[in-house]
Amino acid sequence: MKILVLGAGAREHAIIKALIRTGTAPENISCAPGNGGISQEVTCIALNPSDPSAVTAWATEHSTDLVIIGPEAPLVAGVSDALRASGIPVFGPSQAAAALEGSKSFAKEVMAAADVPTGMAKECSTISEVEAALDAFGAPYVVKADGLAAGKGVIVTSDKQAALAHAQTFLDQGMQILVEEFLAGEEVSLFFLSDGLSVLPLSPAQDFKRAYDNDEGPNTGGMGAYSPLPWLPHGFVAEVQERVALPTVRELARLGTPFVGLLYCGLIVTKNGIRVIEFNARFGDPETQVVLRRLLTPLSGLLHKAATGQLASTLEPEFSKDVAITVVLASEGYPVAAAPDREITGLAEEDEHVEIAHAATKLQADGKIYATGGRVLSVVSMAKTFHKARKHAYKVIENIKLEGSHYRTDIALKVDEGKDD
Repeated sequence: MKILVLGAGAREHAIIKALIRTGTAPENISCAPGNGGISQEVTCIALNPSDPSAVTAWATEHSTDLVIIGPEAPLVAGVSDALRASGIPVFGPSQAAAALEGSKSFAKEVMAAADVPTGMAKECSTISEVEAALDAFGAPYVVKADGLAAGKGVIVTSDKQAALAHAQTFLDQGMQILVEEFLAGEEVSLFFLSDGLSVLPLSPAQDFKRAYDNDEGPNTGGMGAYSPLPWLPHGFVAEVQERVALPTVRELARLGTPFVGLLYCGLIVTKNGIRVIEFNARFGDPETQVVLRRLLTPLSGLLHKAATGQLASTLEPEFSKDVAITVVLASEGYPVAAAPDREITGLAEEDEHVEIAHAATKLQADGKIYATGGRVLSVVSMAKTFHKARKHAYKVIENIKLEGSHYRTDIALKVDEGKDD
């Protein structure tokens, strides 16, 4: 099977590593545009992943059997629509179905129609409406931009002025704002493969959104994650499948916008049960790094069956009983700003315990690796216990040298200490 992966981040690197680990030959994988780490494993192409005609032309010319869309931008640009129109199997929802991520208001409408449990929300188009909604719901305040914001569109704060400032930032960009009730509980990320009618669950994960230890600092695209979640109640995945994933996919099919790809369910386990915080229309980063690290079933077959409507007859994927954690190394100033390009040294060779998924890196002609953005790379570790996985991951990341960089030291610490229940 010839596969084209679209994207340039750690998520795409993790997908490529999982494809290779579960049986796809590296020479059969291409990536557009890729990054410094990806280019050391597969062929990278100087192709704009958000250009529908360019992607379709390349995929056609190279007899591509499957296109996997990593980030949200190509989905919103309609790349999957162009590929499907040309008869090329693609793992990624249509432009219309991707509105489940691109529009928080649309997602709320779908959930209401499908009777999916979620929090109360108020849509606002002016700052005065935002302030009234904040007063109505009370602190802590939850403010979301109704559009794509690279993982930075949400703020949860007890500071009303900070909530208003966040809202104003996105109102100034022409976006609507959703103010939601605060939901207390543990957050869970659960991915489902969907072929438009059926769904298959992957393994749950938990990510760490705040920039610094103890969940302090601003929200980021994600500073680490771990999987599985031993504290989840029995039957959790089945409940989410029946109450959230299937009703959502069926409602989208009813609307004439079948969802074919990865349905990311961002959930919170409250004292009153499961609630949906958000949906994404693609693999989440950094959860993908830990979920796919544990995958045993060939990934190419799973994604191709989703892309071609064959999930109903497909067995659920198998996962290793080992645990996985990932720790993200971020550049100086992230998430407020990214430092200029700087050399990275101390990158260890991968072994049975640890692999490195590159996010914002480039490979120089002289073989040196440079950091080029906010989240630079993910150190992914797998072991029998969380204690051992953390030990391996932090040993590697401590040896990586990048001027001004930072990372969280408490990824999976609570579950390692047995404090999550």
